[in-house]
Amino acid sequence: MKHSTWIGRTAALTGVGALALGLAGCSGGDDETAGGDGELVSVGFVAVGPEGGWRQANEQNIQDTFTEEAGYDLSYAPAQNLDQNSQIASFTSFIDEGVDVILLSATEGSGWESSLERAQEAEIPVILIDRGIEPDNTDLYETRIAPDNFEVSKGVAAWAGEEFPDGATYFVLEGPAGVSVVNERNEGWDSVMEGEESFEMVGAQTANWSTEEAKGVFETVLRSNDNEIDLVFAQNDEMGLGAAQAVEQAGLVPGEDVKIATIDGTKPALEALADGTLSFVAEYNPLFGETALEAVETVLDGGEVEPYIIVPSETFSSSEAAEEALPDRQY
Repeated sequence: MKHSTWIGRTAALTGVGALALGLAGCSGGDDETAGGDGELVSVGFVAVGPEGGWRQANEQNIQDTFTEEAGYDLSYAPAQNLDQNSQIASFTSFIDEGVDVILLSATEGSGWESSLERAQEAEIPVILIDRGIEPDNTDLYETRIAPDNFEVSKGVAAWAGEEFPDGATYFVLEGPAGVSVVNERNEGWDSVMEGEESFEMVGAQTANWSTEEAKGVFETVLRSNDNEIDLVFAQNDEMGLGAAQAVEQAGLVPGEDVKIATIDGTKPALEALADGTLSFVAEYNPLFGETALEAVETVLDGGEVEPYIIVPSETFSSSEAAEEALPDRQY
């Protein structure tokens, strides 16, 4: 069994999961919050760090879930300037410290094999948060927890087909090259668009998840195409909002002259959908800390988890839907 290697090192932690859940509603935090010996479960969180509203919500949710009250001692290690080397250094440090489990949100998909092999040799389970690795060797980690990028972007493309039954010219604003979610979002979108002969792709370019960068990129695209772009697929909300600024700068009306569809579902994007600036927003739900906690508890107790735990997400295609969702939006 895949998880049998962890049973020996976590025998003293058996029952932590049930106890942690039982304490979730308690107000006090004493020595009884972890295992029977009062020790907390140590978690190393190799994180991405500052990268927009979605990332902030996701990583804060993880930190708010793995608390001392729940029986955990979580060490948060964000990347330095999104640099993978700093993540690898943090990952290695957590192995050397002998933490009980590592959570990994990778800045880049490739280059993790040797680090994951070291964790396996040290009998430290690894759970991927949001982003996958390439090549995707599921023997080197316990599970990946994330919404399904392929299906989410397929949903955006399906909406585009309905919105433009006679076809359209479109441009794609991508996230950073080499990131698994970018590849998956391209694959999902392309799987639909390859069958839409009336759609014409003008081009695609990374804007690194940035509003300002996306604004500059799309200003250039509009000028080069005499403002004749019908649709923008922005792979995150911030880039979509940057595209909207570029549309306005060109003297056009976002949501009318140029339709803009985005992925993430942050509050600013839903506000822009509500006022008509954006045309479609696909949620990529960041609030799955409880799901991660349940997976950690299962793994540390020697149980099996699915190799990919998909987080349910919604779509918003109207101002009314956005307005209805906004009061409860946490990010």
